[in-house]
Amino acid sequence: MAKITNLADLRKIKETASDQTSARSEGRTRVIVGLGTCGIAAGARNVMQTIMEELQKRGIKDVSIETTGCIGMCQKEPLVDIIREGQPRITYGPVKVEDAARLVSSHIVNGNILEDILVGRAD
Repeated sequence: MAKITNLADLRKIKETASDQTSARSEGRTRVIVGLGTCGIAAGARNVMQTIMEELQKRGIKDVSIETTGCIGMCQKEPLVDIIREGQPRITYGPVKVEDAARLVSSHIVNGNILEDILVGRAD
């Protein structure tokens, strides 16, 4: 994981994340990862990378990976929202790297909400 010591370091991480997610910008299911400074400090970059790797490993291509800045719930970072087509937005946090594969297998693939890391749902 890159060490952040100044604003230039943070901008480099943002560019890298944008490059990684731009190839996955179309999809019926949306995954939104909070990459504000609080999210990055809490490990969101690694969570996003693990989700992307798990999708690739499973050959899942109809999922878009997006990023957002801070939404004010810093104590719950890293935050991950999943929006499956025709279903409400589900927010998870704090999401650990170990939770990322479960998010893909349980929620993205099978539509099962992970209650143990659920923050809320927007019905």
